[in-house]
Amino acid sequence: MAQHNELGELGEQLAADYLMQKGYEILERNYVFQKAEIDIIAKHNNQMICVEVKTRNSDFFGDPQEFVTPGKIKLLVKAMDAFILENDIDLETRFDIVAVLKNKTTEQITHYEDAFYYF
Repeated sequence: MAQHNELGELGEQLAADYLMQKGYEILERNYVFQKAEIDIIAKHNNQMICVEVKTRNSDFFGDPQEFVTPGKIKLLVKAMDAFILENDIDLETRFDIVAVLKNKTTEQITHYEDAFYYF
């Protein structure tokens, strides 16, 4: 497996552990709908939470959350809509980003709630 894939998987596990410690119930990981993949789908405080995890080993090129593009946001919204319909869920939905900075000397997790809005 490529090193960046291993880092991404580690970041997703760190993010899931972090969210569970905060009381989130993880419902699904790596949910795929068409061309979109949602890293983590969780439930918290009677809300559905779509979580995009961005993991980097350095912030040299910018913060991890800066790499969530408008195109990616559209795909996430479409996939989350599909998950909600498939599972007949009637809860408010929120879109979060968990940014993970992980290398030999640093392990930093930042949770951005309501990270983006869509129309």
